[in-house]
Amino acid sequence: METSTVPYALAVDDEVIIRMDATQILEDAGFRCLDAESGDAAIEVLSAKWEQVVLLFTDVEMPGATDGFALARHVAEHWPHIEIVVSSGRLSPADGDLPPKAAFISKPFSADIVHSELRRLLPDGKRPEPLAKAV
Repeated sequence: METSTVPYALAVDDEVIIRMDATQILEDAGFRCLDAESGDAAIEVLSAKWEQVVLLFTDVEMPGATDGFALARHVAEHWPHIEIVVSSGRLSPADGDLPPKAAFISKPFSADIVHSELRRLLPDGKRPEPLAKAV
C-alpha cells in the first residue's frame, strides 16, 4: 500500500506510555498515527489534518477543557467521516456521553481487543490493509 493512501489515526491520551502503546497497536493495524496529549490538543491536530484522519482513539480523563467524551461528540459533529473509539479504565459512558457511532473499550486493552473492535467498527474503505486482511 502506498504511504499516501494509508489512513491516519489520532491517538489521544495524557499518559505517554498508554499513548505510545495505543499508537503502536494502531500502527500494527496499518494506520499512520498522529498523537495528542489532551482533547484540546487533539482538536488542534484535527483542525489541520481532518481530511486525512479516519479514526480517533481517545482516553476519557485528560487535562484541559475537553475530556474524551466531549472530544468524541465534537469530532462526530465537526468531522462525521472520522470513526471514534473511546477507552477508559475508570469510567463507563452514560447515556449521551458518546455519539451514536462511537465504540467504547475498557482499559487495559490489548492489540487483539482493539483490532477486533476496529474490524467491527470500520467500513472496508477505511480499514488499512493489515486490518482488512486479518480474520
